[in-house]
Amino acid sequence: MRNEYPRPDFVREQWQSLNGTWDFYERLRAEKLQIQVPFVPQSRLSGIGRNLTSDTILYERQFTVPEDWEGKRILLHFGAVDYRCGVWVNGQCAGTHQGGQTPFTFDITDFLNGVEEHLRVSAVDYLTDESIPRGKQYWKEKGQFIWYTQSSGIWQSVWIEPVDSAHMEWIHFTPDIDQGTVEITYQVSDDTPDTCQLELDIRFRGSKVYTGSIEGINKRGKIIVDVFRNQALCGAFHFTGWYWSPEHPYLFDVKARLRDGDDCRDSIETYFGMRKIHVQDGRVYLNNQPYYQKLLLDQGYWKDGLMTAPDQEEYAEDIRKAKAMGFNGCRKHEKVEDPVFLYWADRLGFLVWESMASFWSFTPQGATVFAEEWTRVIQRDYNHPCIVLWNMMNESWGVPRVYDDSRQQHFARAMYHMARGLDDTRLVIANDGWEMTENDICAFHTYKHGEQGDTGQQARFRAGVRSLEGLSGLVERPLFAKGFSYEGQPVMLTEIGGVAIRTAEEERGEEADSTAGVSVEAENTAGADANTFGTAEADSCRNGDGNTSWGYTGADGPEAFLEVYERLIGDIYASDLICGFCYTQLADIEQEQNGLLDEMHQYKADAVEIKRINDGKATTGSFSTVE
Repeated sequence: MRNEYPRPDFVREQWQSLNGTWDFYERLRAEKLQIQVPFVPQSRLSGIGRNLTSDTILYERQFTVPEDWEGKRILLHFGAVDYRCGVWVNGQCAGTHQGGQTPFTFDITDFLNGVEEHLRVSAVDYLTDESIPRGKQYWKEKGQFIWYTQSSGIWQSVWIEPVDSAHMEWIHFTPDIDQGTVEITYQVSDDTPDTCQLELDIRFRGSKVYTGSIEGINKRGKIIVDVFRNQALCGAFHFTGWYWSPEHPYLFDVKARLRDGDDCRDSIETYFGMRKIHVQDGRVYLNNQPYYQKLLLDQGYWKDGLMTAPDQEEYAEDIRKAKAMGFNGCRKHEKVEDPVFLYWADRLGFLVWESMASFWSFTPQGATVFAEEWTRVIQRDYNHPCIVLWNMMNESWGVPRVYDDSRQQHFARAMYHMARGLDDTRLVIANDGWEMTENDICAFHTYKHGEQGDTGQQARFRAGVRSLEGLSGLVERPLFAKGFSYEGQPVMLTEIGGVAIRTAEEERGEEADSTAGVSVEAENTAGADANTFGTAEADSCRNGDGNTSWGYTGADGPEAFLEVYERLIGDIYASDLICGFCYTQLADIEQEQNGLLDEMHQYKADAVEIKRINDGKATTGSFSTVE
């Protein structure tokens, strides 16, 4: 059961989870079932575990508000509901929301009866609509090739909490390690009196850094706090200091209290990190040092929970295992991840490229929905120091004619500039994979590293990763959209590898089935637009369930995989052009069996050996630790 506090970067002491057993209906007059929220009905952990045939589903439950919350405003929070929903409390509409990736909140105080409350949620998920943001959720009944089982309805936590009519709505921290300061901006509720003051208590490893207050606050405001206090060992002196990095994930703990005289109207616990990311001279810099990013492509899927982790510890374990293999971050793929994952990435020290679920077919309506939801992503996740890049679209999904269509080019560029306008402290990639317009990093995808015995293709890959001209022969589509060219940005390979580790049983199944490449149905799907996927011919076999599983290439067992991996990473490290990579991928998902972890997120190969290979190139100069 997911009963941790769902928003760990904005914590109030009093709250109540509404996760657990709800009544569930597929269609308006369908049979009543039981579902475990926040797991989607298509997942095993939901208690239902089957695909849907209707776009519309209903949830209902009863709840009571604790007696000691009397006199407070009661807020009802949803982490995420896919895709559109309406919420009714005791038969009255509390509000509606559109967008399956971001949170929303309703003040339900005026709808409560003070005894047993009835909550109803109607969700509409357009199962076959390719114009809405859907990420890796397939629009057909069964997942295939690079798409997975659909996830409909509530997939993140639901909870209530009491607040005063005067309360904090959000607080943002913008660090400046060069000046040693943090800019703190905030917003309070409309009913907050002008007599209120915002009191801040900032601590680092238990020691006081700053205590102060803002008197007579406006509804929105800001304050700049001197964090390093011109002390050499705090920062900006031989890279010693209180910086956040994967090697030293230092965080500042904050208590923010909204006071009206001696009366505390609201109290929040949060945190921030002093971290800087920028590009210079064709390299990425973290905290003013060149930093080599060794990332994993992370789809954020689980066998039993689909897009929802069975337990918050699963998030922490994924990060610990990735770091144990020598990776320092992940590129989240086609999914806005649960804030609990970002919390653990902050705490454990793990870079994150935040992603948005792509829409597939370009329409003005779909583009509008995408843009609106993306702004809410940035608002929600602004404080997390782990996030170093906003990664919006993937392989021209949603903008399939971006190469030469001016409207789609304008949209991609608009997304880039919107993200930079909302947050200029992080890097931005509008379209990851190919057909660059305006990006802070040239992020290219290729799986043409050659099969085990294909020495010719291996040599072509080794030579190709050393220049842009060479990369153009390895990447399926043009590197740049028409009218755009290289402008000195850092170059990274942000999808490589995808090697399936074949077992002896799978090899026997492959021989018996006498198949090669992807399944016939997947081939037909890919054939509609082969360039969409950026793959060399996929390597397929039969998994233990008898279903076709595949990777972009294959290796005959864990030892052979390590040989392939060492060659691949060695070729990348030998390139003076490439300044980071993202390996496909963290874990197996359904038919896609090219993870370093299996579908239960357990190691498939020797983690120590993978780390040895990854450690073959230094990440950065040494960041000094805080004594």
